[in-house]
Amino acid sequence: MELTLQAVSKRYGKASAVDNISAHLYPGVYGLLGANGAGKTTLMRMICGVLSPTSGHIALDGQPIALLGEKYRDLLGYLPQDFGYYPDFTAREFMHYIATLKGLTPSAAKHRTAELLERVSLADASRKKIRTFSGGMKQRLGIAQALLNDPGILVLDEPTAGLDPKERIRFRNMIADLAKNKIVLLSTHIVPDVEQIAHRILMMKKGRILMSGTAQHLTASMEGHVWLCRLPEQEAERFSHVHLVSSLKHEGNEAELRVISASPAPPAPGAVPVAPTLEDLYLFHFHEEADPLVAKRKEEEA
Repeated sequence: MELTLQAVSKRYGKASAVDNISAHLYPGVYGLLGANGAGKTTLMRMICGVLSPTSGHIALDGQPIALLGEKYRDLLGYLPQDFGYYPDFTAREFMHYIATLKGLTPSAAKHRTAELLERVSLADASRKKIRTFSGGMKQRLGIAQALLNDPGILVLDEPTAGLDPKERIRFRNMIADLAKNKIVLLSTHIVPDVEQIAHRILMMKKGRILMSGTAQHLTASMEGHVWLCRLPEQEAERFSHVHLVSSLKHEGNEAELRVISASPAPPAPGAVPVAPTLEDLYLFHFHEEADPLVAKRKEEEA
């Protein structure tokens, strides 16, 4: 199975939400990593056929998905960022309803519902109304409904939103197991969610693919740009206004700072280089989106 994106763009007037993206996706987990507003959701909605590209095309095994129609939708499992549900349905009723929409027989719907609610730890809540669910429980139900038809292509938009750390770990393990024979595209801005399980990471910024590769390949580009510094506590705040600091820990009268630098030169006397992480890479490319004060300060300095 091969899902091909060829020069795919989506424009709204003069603004480009997705700009000339090309990629070849095969069975495995693809982490779509980027800040909010990077165009991730728009791209995923085009892959799911919810939106049509302004230009370019998307094909499955060489066949345009627009022409495949129902055959393509039968292969899809989709969890949108805010999936719709009926609050007065129980979890089991909702799963049976979605199973009917996806064309499952009553016996298959019953079997898959029981299996998947157990898998996402909602079996004990299967008879409870969805309006009584916590945010994390609703998200787990969304994951379960996306898997009902055993899709060959699974598209998950911010699937771990609302999940606690234990649930996120369970979810990552489930996705790693599912990806043996599926194309899984998982969008997030939570770096550990893709660092652990993605075979390939696509970093998206302002509608474009900024870079792609394995986590190891991408983090290697940051070698020599991540440093550990120890400074007197009174200097740490001033230093963090000048440099990109990913973490700061106070120890007595000193502070230990993890610093990401565009220059390979040590940011301070005695600074020690440390191994970069995917989170360092993410912060390096997206810190302006995360901190509008940084962007404003750069504009003032320009």
